[in-house]
Amino acid sequence: MRVNDRIHAREVRLIGADGTQLGVMPLQQALELAESQGLDLVEVAPQSNPVVCRIMDYGKYRYEQQKREREARKRQRTTVVKEVKMSPNIDEHDFQVKLRSAERFLREGDKVKCIIWFRGRQIIHKELGRKVLGRMAEALAEVGKIERPPTMEGRNMSMILAPKADQR
Repeated sequence: MRVNDRIHAREVRLIGADGTQLGVMPLQQALELAESQGLDLVEVAPQSNPVVCRIMDYGKYRYEQQKREREARKRQRTTVVKEVKMSPNIDEHDFQVKLRSAERFLREGDKVKCIIWFRGRQIIHKELGRKVLGRMAEALAEVGKIERPPTMEGRNMSMILAPKADQR
């Protein structure tokens, strides 16, 4: 935004500090009017003809704008995808450990990518991997929902779970 002496237009449409239209006037007159009120002349619509300027306290305006941006950044949450890797012949206890980890991730609001990696000839038995992922999805049904069903990616089978809306 251009302020005070940085405005290059000859004529400006002026808006007062209280929001009233003051009409079209030469730039110099608008600058004098803003200076007499102890405020700044700020260009708000440079593309219009004539250029629209407003009388305001520019420092206060910038401060409030930065404050709003900080608040918005504080509220936004980046989605993180955590991974849980298993093999198709995973033992029951190991499965429970992975299940607890995945549940914790979902409760924290992160997505979980469950991966079954096949080694050697295990790739022949894809149904075993699908079965393990099905058990995982079923056990996590109350905290998460399937975002992407099980799919093969090379020698890995993966599924993505997202936290349910009421968990966040």
